[in-house]
Amino acid sequence: MIDSTHDRSMPLFLLSILFLVASCKPDNREITNIAYTVVKAFPHDHAAFTQGLVIEYGRLFESTGQEGASWIAEVNLSTGVQDKKVTLDSMYFGEGITILGNKIYQLTWKSKTGFVYDVNTFQKLSTFSYDHEGWGITHNGKNLIVSDGTNKIHFLDTATLNEVSAIEVKEREVAVDKLNELEFIDGYLFANRWMTNEVLKIDLSNGNVVGKLDLTELARESNQTNPSADVLNGIAYEKKSGLLLVTGKWWPFLFALRLDKEVKE
Repeated sequence: MIDSTHDRSMPLFLLSILFLVASCKPDNREITNIAYTVVKAFPHDHAAFTQGLVIEYGRLFESTGQEGASWIAEVNLSTGVQDKKVTLDSMYFGEGITILGNKIYQLTWKSKTGFVYDVNTFQKLSTFSYDHEGWGITHNGKNLIVSDGTNKIHFLDTATLNEVSAIEVKEREVAVDKLNELEFIDGYLFANRWMTNEVLKIDLSNGNVVGKLDLTELARESNQTNPSADVLNGIAYEKKSGLLLVTGKWWPFLFALRLDKEVKE
């Protein structure tokens, strides 16, 4: 005689096994390793504790963050010397910058205060506030894009400077934190990850990391020239040439890179 109760339970048992096996499969989302070629190394002020880097209108701008000595400046690419400079009040620790239209937008670290300047005169035009730490900032032409040191990316309305949305960044479903200096390149967000030599390429439609740029060799070269050189931080994209400029805190060099083919991880 057939045990009909046992017979009915078999499909459920098999389904549970299949579900367990499927859940144990690795996430095969493709993450590419981005190769690069160093086109040129420019001098960089090794006293600059770099927080933000941006190229706009053929001009290079940099921001730094140090206790009592944070500044933003227009920098001479050939010499590394600051041609035009604004020093923040000592109560502020400066962070990232971006340029949209004729305005420079700057974050500060823990003060939850940002500043807006005229890009030509460096005159301070206004301030704005946010509810988290300020780390990196860039824009996609529509919104300002801000990191806060976690795995969260915030989008701000450019008119009101209020937050309109946010996403969480993950690598194969694992949260990726310490996102720092940002640059928006060809529809993707590129982000320094603090305390690493990696620049992550992020799909803003879902927050997934889709590529990695490993700049360990450049960090090693900078440290050999200046043993005090700190972490990688600073990404600026020059649209006309397609070159990516990168540097770090107290680095003696600013490197111009050409990104090559991407290899699947």
